[in-house]
Amino acid sequence: MTTNRGINQRLLQAFLVQAALISVIALLGVYAARFVIGDILIQRALDDEASHYWVLYDKDNASPRPNTFNLTGYIKSADVVIPAEFLKLDPGLYKLTDSNSDLYIVHVSEHKGEVLYLEFDGEQVSELALFFGIFPLALFLIVIYLSGWVSYRFLSQAVSPIIKMAKTLEVLDPLSDEFSEKLKQALPDNVDQEVAILSQALSDLSERIESFVVRERNFTRDASHELRSPITVIKIATDLLLEDESLNESQTRPLQRIKNNAADMEELIEALLILARESDSALSFEPVCINDVVSEEVERTNSLLVNKPVNVSIIENNKLYVIGSDKVLSVMIGNLIRNAFSYTDEGSINITIFANDLIIEDSGIGIAKEDVEKMFKPFQQGNNKQRGGYGVGLTIVKMLSERFHWAIDVDSQLGSGTRVKINFPEASSE
Repeated sequence: MTTNRGINQRLLQAFLVQAALISVIALLGVYAARFVIGDILIQRALDDEASHYWVLYDKDNASPRPNTFNLTGYIKSADVVIPAEFLKLDPGLYKLTDSNSDLYIVHVSEHKGEVLYLEFDGEQVSELALFFGIFPLALFLIVIYLSGWVSYRFLSQAVSPIIKMAKTLEVLDPLSDEFSEKLKQALPDNVDQEVAILSQALSDLSERIESFVVRERNFTRDASHELRSPITVIKIATDLLLEDESLNESQTRPLQRIKNNAADMEELIEALLILARESDSALSFEPVCINDVVSEEVERTNSLLVNKPVNVSIIENNKLYVIGSDKVLSVMIGNLIRNAFSYTDEGSINITIFANDLIIEDSGIGIAKEDVEKMFKPFQQGNNKQRGGYGVGLTIVKMLSERFHWAIDVDSQLGSGTRVKINFPEASSE
């Protein structure tokens, strides 16, 4: 599962994105206002100013030309000096700059053969845009930012109980006896209804999990005791019978099969109990020599090769040591060796030990490519169910490998044999 950022971070990010978008839109608005003031309103104002002057001129041609703080008028018939650059302009609106690079606007109009030049200070346009745009914009942004910050703080306080509850869960074991009580203590008294419902649901779930765990522990303890007792009786009884020298080979062979199957059942129960444990604290972890485990499991499983022309080779390139439980490793390696012995009728079985890997390769009946993925599923016995087994051995091997992070790779071809590789990433060798 992919973990995203915290709720507070997401709220802050949303606030910053909102503020940035508002700022961009506001700046675009100021630019638009600058365009409206500069190109539309000024032109309209100068057009009206020129029309008004021509009305006065028609009444009295000696009417004084416009002359204000921001506006200066020139007319050819008047005794005034007209800037030379104005004389080249046709009727219309022009933006010019003087020697100081200051902007000024020139409006040229013609009426009954007379030409009027209106010069407007362009710098006033920027000042007007600043006054009517930037100042309101600044006030607008301040109001928006303050309201956004208040909203952010309000939302942050609204979700703070959830954040606090998440931090409590992060350090609290859901299976501990104090889970429900500590979760309730982590929340303030005046929480929202939804937060209270969530907290109560988590507390109830914890209580249910706790009851399940207690029930599972009791079942594991009782089942292991009840199952081990009859298996021990069977093993002792078969050992006593096998010591009877009066029994012939046809009589001892089924007894030996009973003894072997009892041992297999004992290992199966041990593996199931390991998988049933919530933690590995009950297991002893120490350096385990894989070479010794392989030798022991081959010796225990040799009875499966009776009357079979199969050559077993253990190739030890080095001594391989793995930090783990000898029980777990015996269950894993024993199941794989037993599987190879059971499904190999002739040929060879090679068990090779490398610096980080254990490879078990046989010349048995093999597995079809489409069945390789199914072999680790429970109760999958392939095409040879008559060879025995419970159909859960490889499933247990897979579950143990995933639990202890020992990767298993299987390569098999139908009729050509199977190659199983176990990788121990943190192993040591000598």
